Amino acid sequence: MSEEGTASSALRLRRTLTLWDLILYGVIVIQPVAPMSSFGALSDRGHGHVVTAILIAMVGMLFTGISYGRMARAYPSAGSAFTYVAQEIHPAAGYVTGWSMVMDYMLNPLICTIWCAQQAHDFAPGLPVWGWQIFFAGIFTLLNVRGVKTSARVNAGMAAAMSAVIVVVFVAAARYILGHPHNDPMFFTRPFYDPQTFTYARLFGCTSIAVLTYIGFDGISTLSEEAENPRRNIMLATVLTCVVIGLLSALEVYVAQLIWPASEPFQNPDTAYVFVAARAWLPLFKIVGITLIVANFGSGLGAQLGAARLLYGMGRSNALPKSFFGAVDPKHHIPRNSVLFVGAIALVGSFFLTYERGLNLLNFGALIAFMGVNVAALLRYYVRNPEKQLGNLIPPILGFLICFGLWLSLDHMAQIIGAIWMIAGIAFGVWKTRGFREQLSFEVPAE
Repeated sequence: MSEEGTASSALRLRRTLTLWDLILYGVIVIQPVAPMSSFGALSDRGHGHVVTAILIAMVGMLFTGISYGRMARAYPSAGSAFTYVAQEIHPAAGYVTGWSMVMDYMLNPLICTIWCAQQAHDFAPGLPVWGWQIFFAGIFTLLNVRGVKTSARVNAGMAAAMSAVIVVVFVAAARYILGHPHNDPMFFTRPFYDPQTFTYARLFGCTSIAVLTYIGFDGISTLSEEAENPRRNIMLATVLTCVVIGLLSALEVYVAQLIWPASEPFQNPDTAYVFVAARAWLPLFKIVGITLIVANFGSGLGAQLGAARLLYGMGRSNALPKSFFGAVDPKHHIPRNSVLFVGAIALVGSFFLTYERGLNLLNFGALIAFMGVNVAALLRYYVRNPEKQLGNLIPPILGFLICFGLWLSLDHMAQIIGAIWMIAGIAFGVWKTRGFREQLSFEVPAE
């Protein structure tokens, strides 16, 4: 072997990421303004009780985060739910999990298109919403086709800017709340529990959407090869990230519900938080609105490329037509056909789906993946482990049960549409693999 080949084979990723680095990465990926975009949909579905829903969702994600952290030990470079499920349960179960993740990946740029278009229309109503939808779906696609990338420093800068805006919102909210005294003894507790509007169906329906607040925490597991003491820090960082985001999100929606009670309807639930912030301090209408457009723009741009890479991985492994989805643009070295396909889905879907319905559908796929990971962790670390420890039994069971309960609480129409998607995907998988007798990989190619 040549010296160059020997040197190349000796190269390894450096374990330089500390626990704090991992937590910061998780917060950046999830975004510190995560619940602001969906606040209106959450409030409408839960008739208030958004704070309680955010906290319940946090508990479910904590247990699921433990399962993700443990599975990252077994598969330190895979970092994907479908790999965990396929290896620990069955390739067919892995296929189902992978197909549910396709729904998750495809819907993320779609709901970002819907939200950005609606908020831009509030700023510039001269262009109709459908015009803004075409603009954002087009710009997402154009930038991804040209291979535009966002650096880690830019992401960190965006997170710092968003954090600064959050601080301003909290200060303005405190001034508004303290400047408008209330005689109602339940004023400060009503965001947690309002006996006049509370039902378990509404609460868990709201919680099923609130899961979106934490989507992305599983990305920490992809850094296993670069983390110091990954067996300890990956799981700890995943759990702590969920706690940080959960408490921050709960505080964000708590002050919003104090400023704008659930009994007062929103003119447009999709952009409700922007109007809440404006009530606290008028300049926040533009500040928060622009901040959320930037946040959703970044999410939509990244989500479209992520979805395209997933489709490319499926095409490359012949799970989808390889000549189309498995093609790579020779100039920009990106899966151009897959990017265009996702862009078309985002554009067309934005004309037929509401933001809330899109959230429900996205969580339909995400919750299936979360349930699969919990079962995989249960099988690997408890069922097949000679040492039966409650610490390996209770978290995955509770994580599965909470995710399953939230999945059942999703919007009825979203369940129907999601079921149609899953049936179509399973039927395709059965045909493609001759009843799953042939292996079908959903692995996403590495960076």
